[in-house]
Amino acid sequence: MVRKMEKAKVSTPSDREVHVVRSFDAPRALVYRAYTEPKLMQRWLLGSPGWTMPVCEMDVRVGGKYRWRWRSSEHGTEFGFSGEFYEVEPGARLVHSQVFDPGSANPGAPPGESLVTITLQEQGGLTTVTTQIKFDSKEARDGAVASGMTDGMERSYQLLDASLAE
Repeated sequence: MVRKMEKAKVSTPSDREVHVVRSFDAPRALVYRAYTEPKLMQRWLLGSPGWTMPVCEMDVRVGGKYRWRWRSSEHGTEFGFSGEFYEVEPGARLVHSQVFDPGSANPGAPPGESLVTITLQEQGGLTTVTTQIKFDSKEARDGAVASGMTDGMERSYQLLDASLAE
């Protein structure tokens, strides 16, 4: 029986950081695969309804690069992220840069770079994922939060719940 998971807990421990903590009813190895295999990520990392992820390229190793791009099915607008992996501990931790490309979906939004640290811990069959995002400025952090970023993350996590249950 799949347990209903609580929504992500979001905090802002400093003027440049956002912490998001969310648990999943699945083994850590499976959750890690969902975070590192493009075909799996394209199933759940979607945010708002009506968006697809046509580009999900990842070379998950220290020094490896990634590129993600989302497209609105309704408007055809796009945005994306790219970056480099700095730390890769299979099943436990990922650290990477994240460069925002506002694309046509966010005209006028400034590009920006952040540092993302993802840790996974398993206890009693539940895997808790902690995501720390350190932005390059308070304004960038506030803009990301105001954009609905954390709501989109929770919608994606709900899709991940469903994918993990399959």
